[in-house]
Amino acid sequence: MSHPHRHTLHAHQHHFGWDRSLSPILSVKPGETVAFHCPDAAGGQFHPKSAASDIAALDFGRINPVVGPVLVEGAEPGDALKVTFGAFSPSGFGWTANIPGFGLLADQFPDPALHIWSYAPDLKTPALFSSLARVPLKPFTGTIGLALAEPGLHSVVPPRRTGGNLDVRDLASGSVLYLPVEVEGALFSVGDTHAAQGDGEVCGTAIESPMGLELTFDVIKGAHLASPRFTTPGPVTRHLDAKGYEVTTGIGPDLMTGAREAVMRMVELIASRHGLTAVDAYMLVSVCGDLRISEIVDAPNWVVAFYFPRLVFE
Repeated sequence: MSHPHRHTLHAHQHHFGWDRSLSPILSVKPGETVAFHCPDAAGGQFHPKSAASDIAALDFGRINPVVGPVLVEGAEPGDALKVTFGAFSPSGFGWTANIPGFGLLADQFPDPALHIWSYAPDLKTPALFSSLARVPLKPFTGTIGLALAEPGLHSVVPPRRTGGNLDVRDLASGSVLYLPVEVEGALFSVGDTHAAQGDGEVCGTAIESPMGLELTFDVIKGAHLASPRFTTPGPVTRHLDAKGYEVTTGIGPDLMTGAREAVMRMVELIASRHGLTAVDAYMLVSVCGDLRISEIVDAPNWVVAFYFPRLVFE
């Protein structure tokens, strides 16, 4: 017998943009849980035998599908939708790509590259990048959000004040996310699930992976949030901390330039030290390395640091 307060939505029940005029495919009451089966960010266009040559055939009209929208009863403009993350059900398949024109160092990596991942869905072992590199996994959802107050179709690609393509790896099991409600019923959608990602997702992709997840909804009346906020259930980098980090920096008056320089220097370090091609090093650091603003008060220069977990190679 099915649980009366648990619902299921499937991968084909998706759309490709935020639009307040979309009809909800499900209505739930506060306190109810929904199991979502999410397609990956390419909408199933890659498979275990895909190669870099397949990137040229990508249909960008099918990129970043999100499952929904879900109407949450009682949610009104000015409220917050409280989303509690339950269990994830990873598929065991994933991909990471360097897509020409996309990513922090797009000007330096103009050619397509693709890495196909096969990992244990129980997440008990790291995913192999090569015979040398192993990436610990932490499933999360990259795109999660609500319809905007403005009418019309809004792209799902950028993050927005009501959520969207946030790519925050800590939106994982046990976390609680609060999203500003701007339309009646909130109109919630989710997708872009990842098996692992570094803070910054610097090459533009993580370990993109179809998977299931469970979310429970509540409404916080009169919250008047200006942007999303969230809580985590505990430490957020425990899966990466055991062996410490290699760290490179970018220093100067522009944060974007500093971020690019910190990543460039890490790519150079990883490629030269471990015999990887530059593009492989770029994709690898995207799925497990973290960009951090280390200093932003000592004018005129700021410090951006890039942390790469040493356990990936040990």
